[in-house]
Amino acid sequence: MKERGDKVLGEERRDLLLQWLKQSNSPLTGSYLAKQTNVSRQVIVQDISLLKARNEPIMATSHGYLYFQAGPTNQKYTRIIACQHSSEETMDELNTIVDFGATVKDVTIEHPVYGDLTGAIMLKNRHDVEQFINKVQETNASYLLELTGGVHLHTIEADSEDQLDQVCLALEDKGYLLPRS
Repeated sequence: MKERGDKVLGEERRDLLLQWLKQSNSPLTGSYLAKQTNVSRQVIVQDISLLKARNEPIMATSHGYLYFQAGPTNQKYTRIIACQHSSEETMDELNTIVDFGATVKDVTIEHPVYGDLTGAIMLKNRHDVEQFINKVQETNASYLLELTGGVHLHTIEADSEDQLDQVCLALEDKGYLLPRS
């Protein structure tokens, strides 16, 4: 390994990135990884793309990069839900989901040109939701739902079907869930 302040080059850097991602239980930001390897964030983005091209299970989330470990896991239940609301109601919608112990894995819209666009968000609690909303506001980014008149899908995950049912009922009560008819 190079001395602190020296640039870590190519394959050695990608090996380090993989090692750090595999050891971390929380997302690692591109900025953090760039600082650790003394390269630009753009170099890290390229390295992550190269690792993904090698079929490394790395996901970019709004909180940073995650490595998905294969191994024993508890049974999780997932459901795709269709929602519609304004941008201003996003925090309430997301908090409603996580308050029942569910995780919001992603948001998907159907774009007229690009087809399905999906953003991994991996929100598990109110703190995650707050960080996500703050990042959208700080970067002056648009919510994907703004491209579709508020219509979007979420993949949600929970420990039981009952939790997923409770989420759906609460979203329906608030008028965020699209009717199935």
